[in-house]
Amino acid sequence: MVEAYREHLNSEAVAHSLTFDTMKSEVPKFSVIIPAYNEEKLLPRLLDSIAVARKIYSGGPNAVEVIVADNDSTDCTAAVAAEHGAKVIKVSKRRIAAARNGGARAASGDILCFIDADSAIHPQTFDAIQEAIDGGRTVAGATGVNLERRSPGLLFTYYLAMTVVWLMRMDTGVVFCRREDFEAIGGYDETRLYAEDVAFLIAMRRLGRARGQRLGRLRGVKALGSTRKFDQFGDWHFLWMMGQGVKSLLTGNWNDKEFAERYWYNSGR
Repeated sequence: MVEAYREHLNSEAVAHSLTFDTMKSEVPKFSVIIPAYNEEKLLPRLLDSIAVARKIYSGGPNAVEVIVADNDSTDCTAAVAAEHGAKVIKVSKRRIAAARNGGARAASGDILCFIDADSAIHPQTFDAIQEAIDGGRTVAGATGVNLERRSPGLLFTYYLAMTVVWLMRMDTGVVFCRREDFEAIGGYDETRLYAEDVAFLIAMRRLGRARGQRLGRLRGVKALGSTRKFDQFGDWHFLWMMGQGVKSLLTGNWNDKEFAERYWYNSGR
């Protein structure tokens, strides 16, 4: 999987397009929002992959704007984003949901796309999302991911997660929706320290159900999913993560600060 992305990013034709063109006067169709905290090392990979996808998109590169929501980073995240031509906004509230919402407030596009800074996107992402949105049956959706490396623990976790994805029809990767629908549900829930992405898709599914729409899972354009949490906490660590998830579900507490700080907010990058 990693090799496929590298092949796209290393071609001579693409090498000259890895910085984003200055936005012209027209309003972009897509706004790609990247919440980022101390992501100077991995952010360039994502921005390069978006540059490739922008060039390939049938609507033209200027139809896609890129916003990095710098969540109070202490490294060169903002400078790296700016060097790649992305629009950088500062979000001081240290919550992932706040960073996503801050990026959305600065967005101009009709379609909002959210992707983690340690990922990379498929070259045909934007055309696939456009087709899903134009079809009228999709209220929101996601591309899914392929993991950047494999091991028994990672494969176990992946297929376990895919069972949940299949049952709930909620996936990860590039998450997308219409701006008006994002605003209708109030965006991401900033009262949560974690699992705000799950709550977001549940709210979107509820909104869509009332008008005969559903969550979409795109085919053939999976994002590259980072395995750095597995590198840090071990390839089988998702087993204890499941226990924490069940605990939060039973108690309704999505604000376990010790757990959130250790795993998401100060885990070392």
